[in-house]
Amino acid sequence: MTNTALITGASRGLGLALARSLAGAGWNLVLTARGAEDLEKVAAEIGATAIPGDVAEAEHRERLAKAVPSLDLLVNNASGLGATPLPKIAGYPLEAFRVLLETNVIAPLSLIQATIPAIRAARGAIVNITSDAATGAYEGWGGYGATKAALEQLSNVLAAEEPDVAVWWADPGEMNTRMLADAVGADEAAGAADPARVAIALHDLIKRRPASGRVNLQ
Repeated sequence: MTNTALITGASRGLGLALARSLAGAGWNLVLTARGAEDLEKVAAEIGATAIPGDVAEAEHRERLAKAVPSLDLLVNNASGLGATPLPKIAGYPLEAFRVLLETNVIAPLSLIQATIPAIRAARGAIVNITSDAATGAYEGWGGYGATKAALEQLSNVLAAEEPDVAVWWADPGEMNTRMLADAVGADEAAGAADPARVAIALHDLIKRRPASGRVNLQ
């Protein structure tokens, strides 16, 4: 039987690279991202199902859950950066932080809640993409890092509560992505790791299926 994966934020960066890698291994893929045109191009390229939309919207998450009645893998990769230029915590715009929490914490938790019956039935796996900003004190990264720290703790507890489901909270390290370029500039981002290389490590993790836990992909 073909394995099925749902990947959020799949139109570029790590999500796109992982989708290509899993497609090459014969996975059935359901992909989502906000950019409909880019997402549909990716889906046509690799033979996946594209469901464009914003994971921060409850109705979109419901559509995604209905599209995967059988699910072996959920990858919560979609993420927001927050306010830019990156502000210090003492002056962080609270409304921007609320929006960031919705995208980086509430949305992945909601998708987990909506799909966990299917994942349990398949004895499947959940990957939550986090960041070293969840554990380190990097100036300007406090808002983003706080949301990723929350996602890590949700993952940690979920792993304890769902022994038949593999739960990994994966730190991909710095990657040459549009998000990093928005944060630090294109020149500095160009020196970071290729998302395709990080996706190889993530695909290997999925194949090996180690015990639930925090994983560094670089």
